[in-house]
Amino acid sequence: MQLFDKTADYQQPNLEGYYGEFGGAYIPEMLYGNVEELKNKYLEIMSDPDFQIEFHALLKDYVGRPTPLFYAERLSKEIGTTVYLKREDLCHTGAHKINNTIGQILLAQRLGKTKIIAETGAGQHGVATATVCALKGMECVVYMGEKDIERQAPNVARMKLLGAKVVPATSGSKTLKDATNEAIRAWINEPDTTHYIIGSVVGPHPYPDMVAKFQSVISDEIRKQLKEKTGSELPTHVVACVGGGSNAAGAFYHFLNEPTVDLVAVEAAGHGVYSGMSAATTQLGTTGILHGSKSILMQTKDGQVVEPHSISAGLDYPGIGPLHAYLFKSGRGTFTSATDEEALEWASHLSKIEGIIPALETAHAFAVLPKMNFKPTDVVVVCLSGRGDKDLATYMSNIKM
Repeated sequence: MQLFDKTADYQQPNLEGYYGEFGGAYIPEMLYGNVEELKNKYLEIMSDPDFQIEFHALLKDYVGRPTPLFYAERLSKEIGTTVYLKREDLCHTGAHKINNTIGQILLAQRLGKTKIIAETGAGQHGVATATVCALKGMECVVYMGEKDIERQAPNVARMKLLGAKVVPATSGSKTLKDATNEAIRAWINEPDTTHYIIGSVVGPHPYPDMVAKFQSVISDEIRKQLKEKTGSELPTHVVACVGGGSNAAGAFYHFLNEPTVDLVAVEAAGHGVYSGMSAATTQLGTTGILHGSKSILMQTKDGQVVEPHSISAGLDYPGIGPLHAYLFKSGRGTFTSATDEEALEWASHLSKIEGIIPALETAHAFAVLPKMNFKPTDVVVVCLSGRGDKDLATYMSNIKM
């Protein structure tokens, strides 16, 4: 574990939405009213007892929380330490994303919005958004990169079946970054009636904090479940994959100010960190502005965004949430990466040794376990952020069955 300030508060941004030097709200004037309204009201709405009752009732009865904390016996034996899996793949819709979409749609209703827009990469956030819009009877438009629409066809079908309109982003790399650009443009055109549900801990303040708080249910449950299983609320390590970083933020949240817990964030190295085909933002990026906040992003010397690459649509993003940029810069987080090949290998391996087919994103987190030099006495929690149904086409064409 790196040296870092053990007295700092890593959970809460300041009033302007900064975690250290990262965060803030860098937005066009036409969005100022929307973002300001959200900033002024989100904490008040979220702390309202009626909101909390409805939110937790839906998490319990609709999403299926708490999700299990599963002792992975064969994996533990292989890695040489105790490994637990936080089973976010068992959430309704198959991933952690719905924790946030339920929270944000309840917020949008209380702000008087009638239409929801969202961006999606792997399609998990799009499906989660379409799901809660169907539940609440709200219009839903999801922006998705044309390339991602091709490689995540099952999720596109799910969104349409749930009544959402899926709009392809045809510019740039035709992936998550471009879908986000299109969603922001659409929000600018209809600011009064529309709420934009950002799916990760990115974007202008208050989104990174708001999404982290909605996802923090993951680590809240881990603490209680670990206490029951081991007698201690604290693991030695929490491991999660990071694209923008919402599942990692949720899994880390209630451990951020516990200095004995090593927070391990796994980025997508693509064909190799320095291959020119990578999405390992902290290794390749520099400080800049992306999608409304100051963070670390992959960019050229003159500030043009570099196209990222990952076999996983959910990690194919050239930036990282400001909270994670702060965890990286401060040394509070341990940042590492896994290649496409390693992720595919571990998707296959986990399926065979634990009977759980993980999402491609999640497989990156498992791929670093053999490299981590754990002690036999360690207790490691891996956030199993999503299931692999959506990736079967990729698995069938890349893994020897």
